[in-house]
Amino acid sequence: MPAERVTSTRSSSPAPAPTDPPAGMSRRAVLGGAAAVTGAAAVTTAAAAPASAAQPGEAASRTARLLSALPAVSGIRKRARLVDYEVVELAALMRARVVTAVQVTQAYLDRIDRFNGPFETYGDNGLYNAFVRVDRAGALAQAADADVRFARSRNSREDLPPLLGIPFGIKDSVAVKGLEAKDGSHAFDGNAALRDATVVHRLREAGAVILGHTVASAFSGSITGTFAGNAWNKAYVPGGSSQGSGVAPVARLAAAAIGEETGGSIMMPSAANGASGIKPSLGTSSVAGLMPLSPGYDVLGPIARSVRDASLILSVILGPDPAGDPLSLAAPDPFPAMPLTARKGRRPLAGVTIGIPQSDWMRTSRGIQTGTTPQGTYDADHLAAFDRLRQQLASLGATVKEFPGLDVTVPANDPYFSSTDVLATVDGSPVSPSSAVLSPNRYEIRYWDAVKDFAATRPADQAAALQAQYGRKAPGETAPSFESATRFAGQIPAAVRVEGERRRRTLQANYQATLDEAGVDFMLVFSLGAQIGLRTGSGFPVYRAYYQLPNALAWPMVSFPVGYDSTVGLPIAAQFWGPRFSEPQIVQAAIDYQENFPQYHNAAPPDPVADAPKVAPRMLRSAEPDTPPELSNDPLVAEEALR
Repeated sequence: MPAERVTSTRSSSPAPAPTDPPAGMSRRAVLGGAAAVTGAAAVTTAAAAPASAAQPGEAASRTARLLSALPAVSGIRKRARLVDYEVVELAALMRARVVTAVQVTQAYLDRIDRFNGPFETYGDNGLYNAFVRVDRAGALAQAADADVRFARSRNSREDLPPLLGIPFGIKDSVAVKGLEAKDGSHAFDGNAALRDATVVHRLREAGAVILGHTVASAFSGSITGTFAGNAWNKAYVPGGSSQGSGVAPVARLAAAAIGEETGGSIMMPSAANGASGIKPSLGTSSVAGLMPLSPGYDVLGPIARSVRDASLILSVILGPDPAGDPLSLAAPDPFPAMPLTARKGRRPLAGVTIGIPQSDWMRTSRGIQTGTTPQGTYDADHLAAFDRLRQQLASLGATVKEFPGLDVTVPANDPYFSSTDVLATVDGSPVSPSSAVLSPNRYEIRYWDAVKDFAATRPADQAAALQAQYGRKAPGETAPSFESATRFAGQIPAAVRVEGERRRRTLQANYQATLDEAGVDFMLVFSLGAQIGLRTGSGFPVYRAYYQLPNALAWPMVSFPVGYDSTVGLPIAAQFWGPRFSEPQIVQAAIDYQENFPQYHNAAPPDPVADAPKVAPRMLRSAEPDTPPELSNDPLVAEEALR
């Protein structure tokens, strides 16, 4: 993806301006091949293949380390079904030739056949609807190739990549060569990718089997979602926007999945479905090949059943991609090794201080509950799980304490994220601090022009739907247009953008200072504080009001299940949240927790019973209810609602 300004101490240079397509190649082909159009823009016009994550010697060393963390076959407990094994367990079993990659892939395809429901449906399809499209022949061919490599390695002793034969789902906004990526809407019908996104390319290099695309919220726009059914009870919301990626691993339709987050899109579906997901720091993994929503916030990360699985996957996909995503140059290189096993001993968290921010306000039906601690808003089941979790973490040696955190409702604390300041007025519209950063970022990657170019190749109904979604209606204009959106973003003065970026860095420094003053290593929060709602109802009755704050800070999170409610049996999940590039620390703590309390992430939901589909298979706008601004994944929409 072309560069965004980097708000860390290490910056990257802006990418060159997009050039015209090579002779004989249409602009549409260039855009589609780059990663496809997106939730708003072509990712890049460069023709180079994705950069390798490491040089050959480094790659071999890293692969050896990853493989050394696989469990011994003799130590793997027998699971009820083949699809119940974790990724690391399947990797070990296939290497020992206990099972084959074709058997594993076929087992997941069989469950997709039984429990997914009709494909290409952005709405309630009567079953899980976790996958919106599947490449059955391609997946089986990849699995067969993996088995050939396993068999050949007995004599050749060749090094086998760590994810060889493991079936994955990929969010509908990420380019998979040969498949259309539609970002949750038939308005993007025809948006076929000519090559894989960098993350998908790295998964393939690691041997992964790509099953297909998992369903996304319409235009990746909602943190609740209604297209998929929750993995534990399909009548309930699955969380968004990476809906299918949150459902598929838990419902045993894939071993793992790739999600994308701009503002809650990995954490919310992980929490709602009881998955183990990692939202990386900005720059940890490349977003080249993603249909972007807000460059400078967007990240790609793994969702699996266990945190050790998710960590293995992140180990494979992270690393610099200077041509595709210059922001990846901001991450440490080499990146600190991600943990893959639990620490030994009864107190693995000794010396770790986990803080519970008391001003991390929750939102209920009565609005944002400022002045009430997060725990004061939890329902009985969530509060009991929270109290139990505190005791469990303490029993593992951690110091768990409450601390103020940073109250972003105080203007002096937060000059950026929810600030009501207006830095300028451009084309009749105010420019907020966050818009001063994100709107120019979008402009630089041709966010609106790319969609406009794609829309020009599509039937009139698609073109109209795309313009309605991405167009802007300036004061005095009668209809939204791509030109108006481009004009506004392109006219924001450089000095205003610099001021927005300075404010973002100030917010980062202010939050870090609160951790340092309290002696906190990382934080514990609940993204969801009460039983989630029905797909036909209220979505999230209690949730973190500032769920986009980690994305504004560019900080990582990990989500993992810690219990189940007493009425419907829906998951209750916790999140660790730490400073930028603290993934190894927060992931290690989560792995240690799951090693000692495995009952939550090992639980499997009951299989669903099919109902009649409730929407027509093809709708151009959205079968989801209109997303309230406060539940939007678009930071410029959600943050404006906070203001």
